[in-house]
Amino acid sequence: MTILLKLEAVTKRFGGLTAVNKFSTEIHAGELCALIGPNGSGKTTIFNVITGIYTPTEGQVLLGGEDVSGKRPDLITGMGIARTFQNIRLFKGLNVLENVIVGKHLRLQSDPLSSVLHLPKYQNEEKEMREQGLVLLESLGLDHFAYDEPTSLPYGQQRKLEIARALATNPRLLLLDEPAAGMSPTDAEGLMKFILHILDYFDLTIFLIEHQMRVVMGICPRIIVIDHGEKIAEGSPEMIQNDQHVIEAYLGVSDHA
Repeated sequence: MTILLKLEAVTKRFGGLTAVNKFSTEIHAGELCALIGPNGSGKTTIFNVITGIYTPTEGQVLLGGEDVSGKRPDLITGMGIARTFQNIRLFKGLNVLENVIVGKHLRLQSDPLSSVLHLPKYQNEEKEMREQGLVLLESLGLDHFAYDEPTSLPYGQQRKLEIARALATNPRLLLLDEPAAGMSPTDAEGLMKFILHILDYFDLTIFLIEHQMRVVMGICPRIIVIDHGEKIAEGSPEMIQNDQHVIEAYLGVSDHA
């Protein structure tokens, strides 16, 4: 299988605190892989290093064999990595379709002056972005919300809208940071089907962080577990469920164990 993303001994320190320590892994093209671990174990820090929010203190992040360590987030997005966040970050002053179009601005060919003056080239691109945005929303079952305010959507649909905006950047790799956070079991079930749909429909690679084990175990063929910034296990759901190091990390070990 083709390696799309590779992390080589990535370490991230904040002063005297080591948030991630020599973390290495590979994500293959077309894969759906989960990153799990107790709160504060370094999961989101790893995503922030991958997407350029943080520069690794040591190690490398390779996308398709190219070193992207420390590049600006917008450049990394342009290279094909998109993400969502733990907390929903939608633009409240824009409707659903406009929120999606924001993601498409990354691929604009018009110069800033054309955009400001609404010159014909920009107008044509804007029309094309709107058409593409509607097609994207339709493919995700969100087209009937196109002109609604995003905050008027049910919570589960807001999560899907945030993913739709990430998809609008035309990524190769999609990072989902706790997409099922705050969801009811019914919404989480719908999200699982949604993730499997976009994985296949958009020919994506998906790397996700999630605390709902029902979601992780239900759809992810491979799971990576970290604790205190270090990888402690990796394998299938069955292997992870029975791994003693994982059990200890989540449940703790008594002094007399």
